[in-house]
Amino acid sequence: MTNTDTSSRISESSSMVARGVIDKDELNKRRRKKMEKIGKWLMPLIIFAITVFLWNYIVKSNDIPHYILPSPGLVLVTLWTDFSLLIGALGVTVQTTLLALLIAVIGGVGLAILFTQSKFVEISFFPYAVILQVTPIISIAPLIFIYVDNRFVGLLICAWVVAFFPVLSNTTLGLNSVDHNLRNLFNIYGANRWQKLLHLQLPSALPYFLGGLRIAGGLALIGAVVAEYVAGSGGSKPGLAYAIIEAGYRLNIPRMFAALILIAGTGVVIFAALSFLSHALLHKWHESALSREN
Repeated sequence: MTNTDTSSRISESSSMVARGVIDKDELNKRRRKKMEKIGKWLMPLIIFAITVFLWNYIVKSNDIPHYILPSPGLVLVTLWTDFSLLIGALGVTVQTTLLALLIAVIGGVGLAILFTQSKFVEISFFPYAVILQVTPIISIAPLIFIYVDNRFVGLLICAWVVAFFPVLSNTTLGLNSVDHNLRNLFNIYGANRWQKLLHLQLPSALPYFLGGLRIAGGLALIGAVVAEYVAGSGGSKPGLAYAIIEAGYRLNIPRMFAALILIAGTGVVIFAALSFLSHALLHKWHESALSREN
């Protein structure tokens, strides 16, 4: 056997060993990804099942009256029997939430663009946006309903105040975070201010805006619920918050829990929808949504 044949066999053996190691690593990586994908859905369901079991066990073992803490089964029965009442209240709350979010998006993005186009405008108005954000909405809402005759408009203003700042601050940050090399390139080619905004700043700010939008969606729901607490029914269609207050006065605790489930479910649906929108707009080009092998 020649040295050449020996070297060739050694090279082939080394290649097979390396291939085996690579295949093993790749297999482990795929197995790990599969487990993470399953666990992403399975683990929350397990935690939820354990929580419901413990809740039901505590109620049954201690004979807790339903007007103090209802069992999960009674809450579900109440949700079913009172669904026609609660779904109407949910529609009012969702309408307020979505309209306030839309106004917050239009106002936040518009003002952010003004901020990036004029530093004087930014330094003049941004401090007041911060003050509006850090002031608790529960302290502003009574004043709003004193000065605004229309109850629905007052609800919109309250929800808008809470949802506005995340859109404004995130969009402003995104518009100001453009790569300076790309900015210099646009300057070299003689792009004007609006061309930079349309073709450079807005695309760069999209991930920041979508991040702020996901936060603003939940905050708009919180603002709408808090505003309904302050406003009460006011002779118009009440929302879920008023349904909770009324149920509390009647000691109908199962209905309170049913309304809370609807509010929490609505928040989850809003966040999931906005997360899907973010993925749909970013998954083909932005690092935060790209799927990588490594």
